[in-house]
Amino acid sequence: MKNITEKLKGYASETILAEAQALDSLTEVVDDSFGEAVALMAQCRGRIVVSGVGKSAIIAQKMVATLNSTGTPALFLHSADAVHGDMGMIGRDDIVLFISKSGNTGEIKRLFPFIKMMGNTVVSIVSCRESFLGTHSDYLICVPVGKEAGPDNLAPTTSTTLHLVVCDAIAMALSRYRNFTAEDFGRFHPGGSLGKRLYMRVDDVFDRTNRPWVSEDETIKNAIITISSHRLGATVVLGSGGELRGIITDGDVRRMVENGKDINTLRAGDIMSRSPKTIDKAALAVDALRQMEDNKITSLVVLDCGEYAGLIHIHDIMREGIQ
Repeated sequence: MKNITEKLKGYASETILAEAQALDSLTEVVDDSFGEAVALMAQCRGRIVVSGVGKSAIIAQKMVATLNSTGTPALFLHSADAVHGDMGMIGRDDIVLFISKSGNTGEIKRLFPFIKMMGNTVVSIVSCRESFLGTHSDYLICVPVGKEAGPDNLAPTTSTTLHLVVCDAIAMALSRYRNFTAEDFGRFHPGGSLGKRLYMRVDDVFDRTNRPWVSEDETIKNAIITISSHRLGATVVLGSGGELRGIITDGDVRRMVENGKDINTLRAGDIMSRSPKTIDKAALAVDALRQMEDNKITSLVVLDCGEYAGLIHIHDIMREGIQ
């Protein structure tokens, strides 16, 4: 078993090393032709229709997903399906982007004349400049591939990795050109933890009905009861006019006991932590989490126009999948 394990580890390492070495020189692809092709996409009034066959079709689908999520409208069109009715998906102002290692794929060669007849501009990412796509496309991004990482130079490995990275480079260049912001990203990704990090506010997370507080002259016993009943590990201390005076946490109570202080003679104001950490309800929930982590605390006082609104606990945020 050990011999098999070592052999497989060796094969895997060889594949990773081969693809990493191919990536070392990939920046040479970013030439004037590359720049002109991406500039055309940046000025596109329609969508970027990305097409391919086989493994290239999978790269094309990922390219479309990345473009759409970073501010560039895009559409996937399988080259084989296009000539069987799906060409109707292509609009007048769309740019068609083909991805193909050989540039001579039969399905693409059959589709190409019809795309040109419709008047759409064609950009191609290929690995052979002398191929059909290499010589017939309006704009060419040539990505040379010396050798696939697998045995006998057969299975698409290095080529698909290189094409994927080039697609990412195009998408990120377009995104930065359009000044695509974190707020834009959050608007396009409302689901999942990623979207929540970018748009979910403290106001969306904390329980405004669970609002523990005691006065400065409240007994320690009642302060402890308030902490326990609200299950947030703390209670806020308010002044007579409702102004924020401090906070009492489980830790404050433990320290009081450890120091041997008489619980019967103390009041809330005697053991509270003054100047508690606060956050406005309009702040991002992820910023509240960062503040808790930086200060090594588990809750923050939530303010609404400077007034006490409640407490947000670290568990409130983590329950939403925000990390």
